Amino acid sequence: MLDLFNKTSQVQGRISAWLASNNLPHRPLGFDYQGVETLQIKPEDWPSIAVALYVNGFNYLRCQCGYDVYPGGPLASVYYLTKVDDNVDQPEEVCIKIFVPRENPKIPSIFWVWKTADYQERETYDMLGIVYESHPNLKRILMPESWLGWPLRKDYITPDFYELQDAY
Repeated sequence: MLDLFNKTSQVQGRISAWLASNNLPHRPLGFDYQGVETLQIKPEDWPSIAVALYVNGFNYLRCQCGYDVYPGGPLASVYYLTKVDDNVDQPEEVCIKIFVPRENPKIPSIFWVWKTADYQERETYDMLGIVYESHPNLKRILMPESWLGWPLRKDYITPDFYELQDAY
């Protein structure tokens, strides 16, 4: 599994400094091209950090998605959180990345913190097979229930027996 916690740390931003001051384990990954601070969180630490971020004002889950890091490698779940407040022209944002092994990809669901995670976690489950533990309705949302495998994994092979039926 991709373990970035033991490598040299990146530049620490404001949110990373706040998490560190509260003894919340994370690893800063720097900033994206828009200046959004990116942090890596371990799956087991995610529920407590999610609640801490919510209490600190990150009241909106703007986006949750997942991706296959590389063939045979770990899977990633990504969360973009935003502080939505009155009279703010430039809301504060943070990007959280959680890496899990593809053999047993489990992450605690944050549906109980941000309800907008409902369909987004289901879609990531449907496409990549990341299991969001304690999600109230984790089942396929885009693919038929009978679909085999996880279509967005880089090692996915399309089964021969699926056909387009009544597609027109």
